[in-house]
Amino acid sequence: MYKKAVGMLILSGFALMACVLCLRGVDAVRLCAEPAERLKLGLWELEEEWVGKAEPALEDGEKGLGIADVAVSGQRIVPFLVVEQQYIYDLPDEDLEALLRIVEAEAGNEDEDGKLLVANVVLNRLNHKSFPDSVSEVVFQREKGISQFSPVSNGSYYRVEVSEETVNAVERALLGEDISQGALYFVARKYADSSKVKWFDRNLTYLFKHGGHEFFK
Repeated sequence: MYKKAVGMLILSGFALMACVLCLRGVDAVRLCAEPAERLKLGLWELEEEWVGKAEPALEDGEKGLGIADVAVSGQRIVPFLVVEQQYIYDLPDEDLEALLRIVEAEAGNEDEDGKLLVANVVLNRLNHKSFPDSVSEVVFQREKGISQFSPVSNGSYYRVEVSEETVNAVERALLGEDISQGALYFVARKYADSSKVKWFDRNLTYLFKHGGHEFFK
């Protein structure tokens, strides 16, 4: 009888220990899972916040990045957008400088599209069989001893300081944006020599006017 009571007591002790270990195991699982649940909740909250904000307007073919692409550093949330861009024109440094300078010199007082148009004309000439094969040669081309671009002849080409807007306009042109309708010439009628303007009117096809420039081909 005594032995039986001792045996029952031992079995009860084992059962109690098993219950305690089981409960501790449940707590351990809960404690281990809690950080992950908090992280998931935090990401959900961040995604709600991100989706609630207006994303930048995207052009056709561009892809916005969701919460999986949000860089998290400490408590800072840094959304970013990666858009692959490829230049249509890969110019050597001297040609790039020539393009920037002639755009600034010819269209420094124009808006960014006006600057883009001047860059388009230079690049259109580069692609045309009747003009030289490099940007520098296009910019410095002379016909019958006369420079094709007046800033080269009057020296303002060498004195300009290239603005950020000009850089942006030239970059747009190098990426392939062309709003020139194929223009190969432009003139500021208000400031140009009257005989030169008459030559434009007689020999070229008028396209449009933007700012102070009229464009022809």
